[in-house]
Amino acid sequence: MRLKKVQALGAYIPTASMADIAFLLIIFFMVTTKFDVDRTRVPLPKSSFREEVPKGSAYVVIHREEGGYIYKFSNGEDVSQALPDMTALAAQVNALAQTSPGKPYVIKADNDTPYRMIDETLETLRRAGVETVIMLTEQKTVQDAS
Repeated sequence: MRLKKVQALGAYIPTASMADIAFLLIIFFMVTTKFDVDRTRVPLPKSSFREEVPKGSAYVVIHREEGGYIYKFSNGEDVSQALPDMTALAAQVNALAQTSPGKPYVIKADNDTPYRMIDETLETLRRAGVETVIMLTEQKTVQDAS
């Protein structure tokens, strides 16, 4: 009786589940990625006091550009949008304050912003009935203190 010669099997990598793995990785990264509401680079004033910003806070940004200072506003869910002036900012704040009365607001301003602009912004927030306002600052380091 003659025996058949056994053929050696080559290496085989099952690729049927690769698409499943790829989609699971995509979903994982979409779920775990942190979304920034405002990405404006602003040189912040320094402070020794540190407080965490509540998630979902509305942002008011006062930023200096080549043409002067501009305002940006975000309701805490959407990306911040540039506004032409303080009147447009007041309209946005009033609309959001009526729909979300307890929402905290964060003011993010350049460290060289004139105080009158910050005061106008605070007054606009007060008139709209905003109760919680946080000024965004950069924490002082040990080298800054000395």
